[in-house]
Amino acid sequence: MNQDTWSRVDHYFCDALLPDDPVLTAALADSDAAGLPSHHVAPNQGQLLHLFARMQGAKKILEIGTLAGYSTIWLARALPEGGQVVSLEANPRNAEVARINIERAGLSHLVDVRVGRAIDTLPLLADEGLAPFDLVFIDADKPSNPQYLDWSLKLARKGTVIIGDNVVRNGEVANPHSEDANVQGVRRFFELMAANPRLRATAIQTVGSKGYDGFSLAIVEG
Repeated sequence: MNQDTWSRVDHYFCDALLPDDPVLTAALADSDAAGLPSHHVAPNQGQLLHLFARMQGAKKILEIGTLAGYSTIWLARALPEGGQVVSLEANPRNAEVARINIERAGLSHLVDVRVGRAIDTLPLLADEGLAPFDLVFIDADKPSNPQYLDWSLKLARKGTVIIGDNVVRNGEVANPHSEDANVQGVRRFFELMAANPRLRATAIQTVGSKGYDGFSLAIVEG
């Protein structure tokens, strides 16, 4: 199997199961036009996040890493009226593009995009009493994943779902000797999940239009 095959199958899945969505298409186009990196989830992965949020019955969602707001739109569309996505983005330019995309989607009343390093803005969420969140999606800088997990737990309740994206690192996650800070951040993330009695977790490898990757899925049990 190769990238062409993975992409072809992903396109088939999307054509078969996901109707054309001008809002999401425009969000991707705006991201490209602004020169943002193509790190957004694939459409079928966005739908997966949406389904996870709906299955969870999420009313409050925390997203760490907004980029252009593509995954934010998928998550916000899963919310009931009165729900909220708080999305944290370190790059002001990314946040500006995301806000435009979210407004065009008609979701500004459900989404709060906050600018600043997540390590700095996460404590503010606790101070403001916004917790607990029902679902947390971690999709930001990987060296900080251990801290993001710690804050996710502080902002969680029993039953909160925590999803970590891009955890395979082209297979290097299984290499304990890797000198890549992203790999080591993900490995420490897994070590902390495994050692925490509050968590039950797993991880899945994936292939598709975004290449070889995967995600972690955990639930807070206490």
